[in-house]
Amino acid sequence: MASEAAARPTYGNWRRPSRPGLGSLGLIGTVAVFAGLVLVLLASLASLTAAVVVLIPLTLFVLPLVTRTVDGRNLYQLLAVRIGWSRRKAKGSHVYVSGPLSGRPGGRFRPPGMLAPVRMREGRDAYDRPFGVLHHPNRDFYTIVLSCEPDGGSLIDAEQVDIWVASWGDWLARLSHEPGLRGASVIVETAPDTGTRLAAEVLPRLSPDAPAAARAVMEEVVDRYPSASSEMHTYVTLTYGPVGTRRDPEEVVTDLSMRLPGLLSGLVAAGGGSAEPLSAQRIAEVVRVAYDPAVASDVLTARAENSDTGVDWGDAGPATAVEEATAYHHDSGVSRSWLLTLAPRGTVRSGVLRGLLEPAQGTRRKRVALLYRPIDPATSARIVESDRRNAHFSASSGRGLVQARAGAEMRAAEQTAAEEASGAGLVEFSLMLTITVDNEQQLDDAAATVRNLQASARVQMRPADRMQAAAFTCTLPAGLLPWEHTLMPREIREAL
Repeated sequence: MASEAAARPTYGNWRRPSRPGLGSLGLIGTVAVFAGLVLVLLASLASLTAAVVVLIPLTLFVLPLVTRTVDGRNLYQLLAVRIGWSRRKAKGSHVYVSGPLSGRPGGRFRPPGMLAPVRMREGRDAYDRPFGVLHHPNRDFYTIVLSCEPDGGSLIDAEQVDIWVASWGDWLARLSHEPGLRGASVIVETAPDTGTRLAAEVLPRLSPDAPAAARAVMEEVVDRYPSASSEMHTYVTLTYGPVGTRRDPEEVVTDLSMRLPGLLSGLVAAGGGSAEPLSAQRIAEVVRVAYDPAVASDVLTARAENSDTGVDWGDAGPATAVEEATAYHHDSGVSRSWLLTLAPRGTVRSGVLRGLLEPAQGTRRKRVALLYRPIDPATSARIVESDRRNAHFSASSGRGLVQARAGAEMRAAEQTAAEEASGAGLVEFSLMLTITVDNEQQLDDAAATVRNLQASARVQMRPADRMQAAAFTCTLPAGLLPWEHTLMPREIREAL
C-alpha cells in the first residue's frame, strides 16, 4: 500500500512571476534608486549639504517600496487601498439602496457596484438550449456561465482521478487558444440543504393507501435528512473581449453559441459530470440568492415544481447593501471575503483543496472562486525564458542557503520551460473565498472556520479588508475579472 501511494502523481511547480528590478524594489524603485544616486553624486560636487538634501527625500521615497507584506504589496499600495476606502465613505458610495422608493432610475433592484452597468442577453446553442450572456458594456466583454455536476472523488479509482486532473489541465491549456478569451473562473458554492427539493419529490408521491408505518418513515426521512446534508453547485464562467473591431452583440451571441459544444465536452471529459449552459433566468436566480440567502428555499421550491421564479437580471440585486471595512451587509446576510496570498508550497496531491471546497458548518453559504488568466503561447514563451534567465542569474550569484533556494528556483524554471516547449499552457491563477452568515456576530466563528480550512488546504489567505463589496462581487458567477477592473494598468502594478 505504501509503494502504491508513493506512485501516485503529485502536483506543484506553480510560482510567482519574477518581478523586474533589484530585490523587492521593483522596476520603478530600481530606476528611482539609480537616478537618485546620480543626483546625489552630482549634488556632492557642489557641497555635502546639497547631497544630504537630495538623499533624504530619495530615502523616504524608496523605503515604502522596499517594505512589503506577505503577499508582495508595498506601503504605497496599502495606502492607496485606504485612500480609496476613505473616498468611498466620504461620498457615501459604500451604501446601496434600490427599489421603487430609492433614487435609482427605473425603481428596480439592480445589482450594485461593478455589476450595475452589466446587461443580460440570451441566445440558444446547437441543442436549442437557452444560455445567458452577460454584456459588460464599459469594456465590451461578454460572459457565458456553465453549470456542472462533478462526480466527486468518493469511491472513484485513483487512476480515474488522475485522468480527470490531466484532462482538466488540458482544458485549461486550450483556453489560451480561445480567440478573445480574457479570463475564466470556477466557482464552487455550498450551502446547507433546506430539504425543499427532497420534500417536493417525496411528499407528493406518498400514496394515501400506504401503511401508516411506511408513511411515517418517509416523512421522518424528509424531516431529518436535510440536517446532515448540503447542496453544492459548480459554475464555470468564460469572459471574452473584443478581437479587432467592435462587433454587434447579436453577432457575438451567435459566435458564442457555436463555441459552447466544444467547451462543454471538455468539461465532461475533465470530470465535470453533467454540464450545461445557464439560462439568463438561472444566472439571475444565483445572483439573487447570493445577495438574499433567505429566498433560497423559495427559488428551489419553484425550480423543483418547474414554475417560473419571476427573477430576471433587473431585479437580481439587493434592496440594501452596506460595505464596512471588514464585512459586507446585504439583505438577509453578512459576508466576509478572503484573497489568496500564497499557494500550497511544495508538491501536493490532487485532493489538496477538497476541504476548502466542502460545506462549512455554521455558515449560510460559502463560495470558493478559482480565477484563471490564460496567457497566449507567444507571451508564455517570453515569460518562461525571462524567468529562466533570472533563476540562472540568482543561482550563480548566491551563496549558502540563498544559493540552495536559488538552485530550487532554477530547477523549477527549467521544468516550466520544458513543459511549455512541449505544448503545455501557462495560466495565471488566484483564489477568492466568500462566507455568508446570518449576522455579524457569527463572522468571528466564520473567520476561525476559514483559518482551519486554510491549514487543511495548505494555502494562505488574507481578508479583503476595505474592498469587501468588490471581493464579494468577484466570487459571483458573473464573469468579473479583478485585473480588468483596476485604475492602474497591470504593467505599472507589476513594475511596482
